[in-house]
Amino acid sequence: MTRQWEKRIGVCNLCEAICGVELTIEGREVTGVRGNPADPLSRGHICPKGVAIADVYADPDRLRRPVRRVGEGADAAWQEIGWDEAFDLVADNLARVINEHGDDALGVYLGNPNAHSLGSMTHGTAMFKSFRTRNRYSATSVDQLPHQLVAHLMFGHQLFLPVPDIDRTSWFLVIGANPMASNGSLMTVPDFPQRVRDLHTRGGRMVVLDPRRTETAKVADEHHFVRPGTDAWVLLAMLHVLTTESTPAVAAYVDGLATVVDLVADFTPERAEAMSGLPAEEVRRLARELLTADAGVVYSRIGVSAGPWGTVCQWAVNCLNILSGNLDRAGGAMFTSPAIDAVGTGLIGRGHHGAWRSRVRGLPETAGELPVSALREEIETPGEGQVRALLTVAGNPVLSTPDGARLDGALRGLDFMAAVDIYVNETTRHADVILPPTTALERDHYDLVFHLLAVRDTARFTPAVFEKEADQRHDWQIFRELTLRTAARLSRKAPLKKRLVQRARLTASPTFLVGQLLRRGSSGVTLAKLRARPSGIDLGPLRGGQLPGRLPAKGKRIDLAPALVVQDVARLAAVEAPEPDGLLLIGRRHKQDCNSWMHNSERLTRGRPRHQLLMNPADLAERAIADGSRVRVTSRVGSVEVEAAASDDLMPGVVSLPHGYGHARDGVLMSRSREVPGVSINDLTDPELLDVSGNAALNGVPVSVTAI
Repeated sequence: MTRQWEKRIGVCNLCEAICGVELTIEGREVTGVRGNPADPLSRGHICPKGVAIADVYADPDRLRRPVRRVGEGADAAWQEIGWDEAFDLVADNLARVINEHGDDALGVYLGNPNAHSLGSMTHGTAMFKSFRTRNRYSATSVDQLPHQLVAHLMFGHQLFLPVPDIDRTSWFLVIGANPMASNGSLMTVPDFPQRVRDLHTRGGRMVVLDPRRTETAKVADEHHFVRPGTDAWVLLAMLHVLTTESTPAVAAYVDGLATVVDLVADFTPERAEAMSGLPAEEVRRLARELLTADAGVVYSRIGVSAGPWGTVCQWAVNCLNILSGNLDRAGGAMFTSPAIDAVGTGLIGRGHHGAWRSRVRGLPETAGELPVSALREEIETPGEGQVRALLTVAGNPVLSTPDGARLDGALRGLDFMAAVDIYVNETTRHADVILPPTTALERDHYDLVFHLLAVRDTARFTPAVFEKEADQRHDWQIFRELTLRTAARLSRKAPLKKRLVQRARLTASPTFLVGQLLRRGSSGVTLAKLRARPSGIDLGPLRGGQLPGRLPAKGKRIDLAPALVVQDVARLAAVEAPEPDGLLLIGRRHKQDCNSWMHNSERLTRGRPRHQLLMNPADLAERAIADGSRVRVTSRVGSVEVEAAASDDLMPGVVSLPHGYGHARDGVLMSRSREVPGVSINDLTDPELLDVSGNAALNGVPVSVTAI
């Protein structure tokens, strides 16, 4: 008999590009994945991860039913249990720890995939709000916290983020970002390669500043090396040129220009050259080109965000776009008009900073979360508020956060740990119970966050490709059960009215909530229209002239000089030029990798190894290290052994390890990922190196490299 097959429209939500895909289905098997040319945002583009989305669904290593850990250490084993037993086991223990030791005895950690799941956005947030703990952590503070804090301070909302209008700009400055590999970040930009070609076709230019000649730098018109951790001096020097060689004309709703002029008065291009290695005349030229471009925009990302001055840098990027007249105009830094406005509707909170501080180091919270760099010490340090139980959702902080080796050890000392995850990984192996949700192809999807950050306004609803099996649960169903069952066991209960409202909200499906949110918008898009057009609805290019009307800040004003930033610029001013001694470690990412997972997809891991420590040939020669030999890399907090590879793409004095590797821990891991070589860069990164926002400074870590 011939097998029946059909075509289905889907979405790849593994990264921020949210590319539309066409799937070939035979029964419950995906036999083909290609880009969807009818998708108005991704336009047929797909990267290797998109093709591998079927591998996650079919992966024999992923969990499909709850498991509990039996035994300890090398003798530990995983035993499947029923859903009711699993929910009760988790709820009993979370409530026990809270009742015995207080609300803050529970710690929660959210990994990056939560932003890519509709159910997590609608129901996961409700669950975490139901836990009254202050020990909340997420991948945000190793990734993008400076961007969100600066948006909150300047514009009034943590996710009111300007997006480069790459489709219409004529001059594009990229600092510490690699969208050729990432498909954009805090800038949803599928098919970046074609968009760069289009930029060049219309006579535009792209300039990249980065300590590595990245994939993006290789297709740019110019690339300049900049010493890790010194981007702030370059950006402030560009502001210095803008404010001394011109008189910026800011809008009437912009406050604080005089303060900015005073702040950057001493940050000259010559000082930027001494700190960064970028020649002073190049700094001047870049500032002048931004000022005179028909439409220009400055964009920075994780290389800057995860640095020691991430907040100052992102503030300076916003100031450059504002003072050059490129905010809220075509080709500049613009704001989206999504069909579901998570900012305007209040679906996502405005944010705040410093409402409370961590118990051990006194680090400030931002938007209700503490810096994840503090998690290990909050577990290990006795006293009131010590984290004794931990709930992780779609996260792997042992590989993703600073000094992961010590966090790995700290997790062993918890009274109880539970995880919502589809894998046993380097973190979840410490859990007492793992609750696995369905995967992306088994649940409905609408991007509440990434339509908010896209380079074009579109809307798309994607029904589940496969119906879940009877003994599976969606993530939102898991969140509902954990919330309600834990609340019922707490000795201190919320008021009855609040509990009834919570139950009603958690009972409604994410799809129903999307329909309600669409009705509240002004786009005219409805769930019925989206179902009729599965490839999505094109709402057009980003619209200028939205300010001040759309500003979330009270009074509809922009604050160019938030007090927190003013204080940090003053701290920056006292920093002396660095000694040329030693090496600085930076991370890197690849198109085939997805943070700390996807390494058990054979199609993504085959080919040339990508795990090596990249070093400039001159640095190898100076240390008498042969290309391809094993080396020991040592920082203040740890040491790893890995192969070194010579690369002219690295600035002299800079070495690079990829993020998300290092699966070989005690051999208790996902079966195939254990075969992927490499080490975790976060066994070297230092939890004491933080930006003022609390974001980890993962780039620019001092290390030594010696031959083995």
